[in-house]
Amino acid sequence: MLSRKHSSYYHTMPDGTVKQTNPFSGAEVWSIPGRGNKPITNGVPSTAQPIKTGPYSDSCIFCQAQYARIAPEKSRLVQLKNRHEILYYLLPEQIEAQTAEFRRVGNMFEIVTTEYWKKNYKYSLMKPVEQWRDSYLQHPAGKLHVGSVAKFKLKQSGMTAEQAEQTIASGGPNALDGLFGGCHDLIIGRRHYTDDAEFDSQLCSSGELTPEEHFQYFKFTIDTMRDMLEMNPYIRYISVFQNWLRSAGASVDHLHKQICALDEWGATITGKVQMVLQDPNIFNELGANLASQHNLVFAQNDHAIAFIGIGHRFPTIEIHSKSAAPRPYQHTTEELRGFSDLVHACHAAMGNGSSCNEEWFYTPMDAVYTMPWHVELKWRVNVPAGFEGGTGIYINPVLPSDFREMIVTQLLRLSSIGKTGNITIVEGCMNDPNPLRYSRT
Repeated sequence: MLSRKHSSYYHTMPDGTVKQTNPFSGAEVWSIPGRGNKPITNGVPSTAQPIKTGPYSDSCIFCQAQYARIAPEKSRLVQLKNRHEILYYLLPEQIEAQTAEFRRVGNMFEIVTTEYWKKNYKYSLMKPVEQWRDSYLQHPAGKLHVGSVAKFKLKQSGMTAEQAEQTIASGGPNALDGLFGGCHDLIIGRRHYTDDAEFDSQLCSSGELTPEEHFQYFKFTIDTMRDMLEMNPYIRYISVFQNWLRSAGASVDHLHKQICALDEWGATITGKVQMVLQDPNIFNELGANLASQHNLVFAQNDHAIAFIGIGHRFPTIEIHSKSAAPRPYQHTTEELRGFSDLVHACHAAMGNGSSCNEEWFYTPMDAVYTMPWHVELKWRVNVPAGFEGGTGIYINPVLPSDFREMIVTQLLRLSSIGKTGNITIVEGCMNDPNPLRYSRT
């Protein structure tokens, strides 16, 4: 076991300044009293505009009524009476047949492109996807749809309309593979606004979903991960993240997750796996246990625990799965629901007016040493600037204890009106250490 002093990660100065070092990244962060007093509020701002009367299904490019502006649907989650079902490889005539709770489409602007996989690994579409592509393009409406999307994408890259048309015409069906069989997908929610919205600021965020809807959102996202792994044998890790609102990096203020496959782990995951190699229990010691020692734990259930993260550039909530299964797609239904309930409750406490990033971390599929699946919710209330760049010290404007108090206050209110799933609010310190079972496989 590594020798370490826990006080080196979290130290409160006599004036109240909290100096923190993130145990896993080494980031140095200061939280200074009085520097940031931003309350969590979901009130309607004075700049909000009334929503036009009528259905709210065409407010942006991700609304279902504008399906022709984005890539064809690889799958959708629908509700049939008392059950949910996933439909795969939809054709144009199926789009209006039922309402999609969540849709999966290819990202037009991939981070890791289909050409990257093709040229570096000789990746090709599997037979079912190839057949779907050909069937879609043989349909008159499908051909028109895909041609319009492809032309828009090429024009955004700098081509003229004529150049885009020539590229599409000369490339054949294979030139459109990124729209059908790429490995960077979007999971898009049904609602743009909340059901009772009157103003354009009342957007439907993760926290505005019901606990059941959020569980289905998670489950559908994980189904996408499984499908990618089956379709592309060269994947070593899949990045799952959600940017909520433009100030957090979202291009569209409509609820969606991004699932992006990679051919390597990335520096963050590599560093965490190396730490587990040296100390298998490190996520208990420097995660849940360390947070408990500083009274930063605030909620848990049988399957997950939530606490304020130490040493983050932004005010951050960490939710860790207690399961022995180290990957999302290895969790049981009960474990997944418990984890989802806690993540959902944290989103609800932060509110739909708060910009935030949701980032997933888990054990890579080809890793031998395991770490727990955990999610970080980063509240984007500050912008690192010249001081941070010049010193390497990041100013997080919210004291960890204050952030915990804000979240607990909101959770108590939400719990009292039945807006949260199965969670228990705790006093800051756990009764039992080492709650994460990932290292006991």
